[in-house]
Amino acid sequence: MKPYIISTDCMADLPADFVNEHNISLHPLYYLMGDTTYSALDGTLSEAEFYAKMRNGEMPTTMASNPEFIRNSFVKNIQDGYDILHISFSSGLSSSYNNTEFTAAELREEYPDSKIIVIDSLSASLGQGLIIYYACKKQAEGATIEETAEYVQKLLPNVCQHFTVNDLFHLHRGGRVSKATAILGTIANIKPVLHVDDAGKLINIAKIRGRKRSLTTLVDNMGELMGNFENPIVFISHGDCLEDAEFVKNLIEERFGIHQFMINYVGSTIGAHSGPGTVALFFLGEKR
Repeated sequence: MKPYIISTDCMADLPADFVNEHNISLHPLYYLMGDTTYSALDGTLSEAEFYAKMRNGEMPTTMASNPEFIRNSFVKNIQDGYDILHISFSSGLSSSYNNTEFTAAELREEYPDSKIIVIDSLSASLGQGLIIYYACKKQAEGATIEETAEYVQKLLPNVCQHFTVNDLFHLHRGGRVSKATAILGTIANIKPVLHVDDAGKLINIAKIRGRKRSLTTLVDNMGELMGNFENPIVFISHGDCLEDAEFVKNLIEERFGIHQFMINYVGSTIGAHSGPGTVALFFLGEKR
């Protein structure tokens, strides 16, 4: 049986040490800030520097995934002797999945002896990362590429992804709320709570007054949705607001007795749309 590599794009927001430990093949995306084009992976601009620029008024523009890079990455994986299981950013939020599947379809014809499976994660940030975490566990247990792909597909409806933002104007820039809503909501100190639904799209589910209440609501929602699902680990991502992420972590520990967490930045590709102060919570539940 040929070994397989798990592949994904940088929107999964996984820490570099996890990526390296599990030999994950990672595809970058690019964004423009000022007159400079940055890769989300090359380390030229750290996450802290990225968010500092946003707080100072510089607004990044994101770019679609690069089919040429995807192709070159897949060909290298194949030539290194691997089949490929690629878990993509949500098709409901980006063209990344479609670009990757199109490239994979071409390569399946060119390399008929190699397997390339592309899965739409219908997820974002560390929600996508959580899926990859469980895929890596399945792979480590000795599952075949087909078994891991089937497992991931069945897991998708149970990957809960809830987040809150601190600045409504970033949602306005992305077309998620009107300018009037952003202005009035800011005056009223409204902090929306959103989630990624079963179609992988971003949906506003609550309007909460006050930052701390919005963070607490994330944990309240977790309590309602977990059901009988075990969560040996919970993922939290943040837009350069580690203290708020730690606040959510501590609430989860107190309420549910969960003590294993992965906390990381919301990366630049997603952070360009959600802005500084975003806190996102990811766990398994009975429904999204």
